[in-house]
Amino acid sequence: MVFVPTRGDLPPRHGPDVPLLPAGAEPATVPASVYRDPERYERERTDVLARTWQIVCRSSQIPAAGDHQVWEGQGETIVVTRRRDGGVTGFHNVCQHRGARIVKESGCGARRFRCRWHNWTYDLEGAVLGVPDREDFAPEQLDGLAAPPVECAEWGGWVWVVLAGPGVAPPLTEWLGPELTGDLGAYRMEDMLLIDKLEFDLPVNWKVVIDGFNENYHAPALHRVPAQDVKDGRESTFFHWGPHGMMVVPYKGVLPRLKESRDHQGLAICHYTVFPTAVFNNNPNHLQLFRAVPLAVDRTRFETWELQYDPQGDEDYTAEVDAHWERLKQVVAEDVEIYGEVAATRTSSAYTRNVLNDHECKITHFHRTVQRMLDAGEARREQ
Repeated sequence: MVFVPTRGDLPPRHGPDVPLLPAGAEPATVPASVYRDPERYERERTDVLARTWQIVCRSSQIPAAGDHQVWEGQGETIVVTRRRDGGVTGFHNVCQHRGARIVKESGCGARRFRCRWHNWTYDLEGAVLGVPDREDFAPEQLDGLAAPPVECAEWGGWVWVVLAGPGVAPPLTEWLGPELTGDLGAYRMEDMLLIDKLEFDLPVNWKVVIDGFNENYHAPALHRVPAQDVKDGRESTFFHWGPHGMMVVPYKGVLPRLKESRDHQGLAICHYTVFPTAVFNNNPNHLQLFRAVPLAVDRTRFETWELQYDPQGDEDYTAEVDAHWERLKQVVAEDVEIYGEVAATRTSSAYTRNVLNDHECKITHFHRTVQRMLDAGEARREQ
């Protein structure tokens, strides 16, 4: 039987005694400069993106020792590798000789890595092993030399990294927090299968993409969906959990059942924003990861990952979720198209700010969290 998540003993996220909006939700504005200021983008790379946990790949993509994934984004290139003890390690994919990329592409079963430029070799942890003509270098140049590490951890069947290295961010489960690990964890993503992955190169700032999945105000206007996929957006509930957030969007016509059973995971779409760059779009029987990978101040790689449960021979389940995924791909295409319209105005003198309503509170919360991390970075530099 195919697993279907239910609320179980999780706190109710919808019902008569659950407010639609979190405390402090109110109309707000966001200045246009946060999306187009190159200097701010560089500070975001250093003070926000490098210091928080980022998803790189599925654990199932590196199942055996030496299996590795090359990940590139945010101005960085890294390698994450399955160690022989079953853990995951990672390092910046930059040769410490003259800066070439060490590993060109993902692969399986590596015992060591070799930079093709001058044949420097590295172990799976990024430490320098072999240097041709070693005697021509000063000993102190090579002693203990290694590519800088990234911190790695696994949760929910995903490999996560902190680009700034070990000890910069809290441990992963502490960073995610009990609400997110409990509610999102109930979907047992570690048991799910990666079915498909879409990638789009978008001419917009990464925060434009995250904003788009932090509200459902746009859905009735932008998305053309069949009757079975229509949501009751005005009855959505919103939550702020530390830097993260959640949005529960009921299907049309299920409110009486939802208010009685409170089974938000079985009767609604649950959006989980994992700060800063990931949004999980959880349907009752399959889910998507929407991922924004910043490439430049005005360029983002937008990824959509489709995960499904093992059908265990259930052809009806496979047919149902495959059909829904096909419909969702059209929804994603509509989102991608509107980002082009957003890009067209980014340098206009008439574009000065975004005006947000109180139901766009997750956007407001997201930008305030970014700003707090930027302020903290500035304070560190002044010490």
